[in-house]
Amino acid sequence: MTFRSIQDRWYVTDPATGKRIPSARHGEGMRYRARYKDTAGNEVTRAFSDKEKSKAQRWLDEVTTSQVTGTYVDPKTARTTVAEWCETWTAGYATRRPSTVRQAQVHLAQITAAFGSLPLSAVRPSAIRSWTVKLKADGLADSYVYALHSRLSQVMSDAVHDGLLARNPCSRRTSPGAGGQRPYVATTEQVWALHDTVAEHLRPAILLGAFVGLRTAEVVGLRVADVDFMRGVVRPVEQGNGEPLKSETSCTALPIPQELAAVLSAAVARWGGDHVVTDGTGRQTSTWAIERAIRSARPKVAGLPAAFRFHDLRHYLASLLIGSGPDVKVVQHRLRHGSAKTTLDTYGHLWPDSDESARAAVGAVLAARGDWLGTERADLQQNRRSAR
Repeated sequence: MTFRSIQDRWYVTDPATGKRIPSARHGEGMRYRARYKDTAGNEVTRAFSDKEKSKAQRWLDEVTTSQVTGTYVDPKTARTTVAEWCETWTAGYATRRPSTVRQAQVHLAQITAAFGSLPLSAVRPSAIRSWTVKLKADGLADSYVYALHSRLSQVMSDAVHDGLLARNPCSRRTSPGAGGQRPYVATTEQVWALHDTVAEHLRPAILLGAFVGLRTAEVVGLRVADVDFMRGVVRPVEQGNGEPLKSETSCTALPIPQELAAVLSAAVARWGGDHVVTDGTGRQTSTWAIERAIRSARPKVAGLPAAFRFHDLRHYLASLLIGSGPDVKVVQHRLRHGSAKTTLDTYGHLWPDSDESARAAVGAVLAARGDWLGTERADLQQNRRSAR
């Protein structure tokens, strides 16, 4: 801050009576004017009435503290509403994928409906908690309410970074939780039954979902050139609409056994075309065709839930990998998760009971010592006899 001061010059002396009267220039009844320069060098002033010098001083002290600690917010920008900031934020977010931007716009519509007219600084944690409770009461899924809260936190965090807000009102305390629903893991028999039920030209899609872990759009976009049939490697590169995959992690090369490579190669030779999964005439299939095939086949598979989707085949692969004994990093790599935390959050319940493992490890050490308790007692008795 370049300068800060409180000026006592808002009253003038009447020459006729010698009494102090309010200055017409500065406003009736106002005596003190506190002023400071903001980080951009602009002077900011605020008027205080008579007997409020201590209040003016406290205001200056608070401004000084916020500037020193880096939480200062310009009074003009502090009046920015949530709706205004969401509009600005969306303009900067437009560099993302069109589908990602559309999803954000859907979230922001919910946010502005609840908080749009409020200044950013007026959004309180208590209001956010009440909002998430209302969303759940309206019947929205826990996962969707969690996504809305995460979007609001993202928007508010960017407002802090832009200097419009001192701190983000969203935190773990306001988070509604993502929900505790565990993914359904199909059995091996159900996977093969699903494979045998769908149309023959779509069976490679089931194999790629259950044994490679590809998502629906990745299956549709997988070209013959993306598979090394000789070495047994699948390299997903693009989605079905031709757009590149969302992250470098999604493009991870995935090893497959020669048995699977041979089946995929035979399918390519039979159906032709540039893609591994086709519509039966050599042309690229669609995500809609695959999901429709799953919906038609699942009632014919015993025990398969009505909500089963193609994406759930990835859960089968995760279960298969975890059951074979690799550590979490190996499973993370094969499922192409961005972090091991994602893998553990989704599939942690599939790992063997850690309590039993710990108990067995400690028990093995004690067992190797033999009858340690009996031995210890014998040693104590011998020591006592020697002491006598």
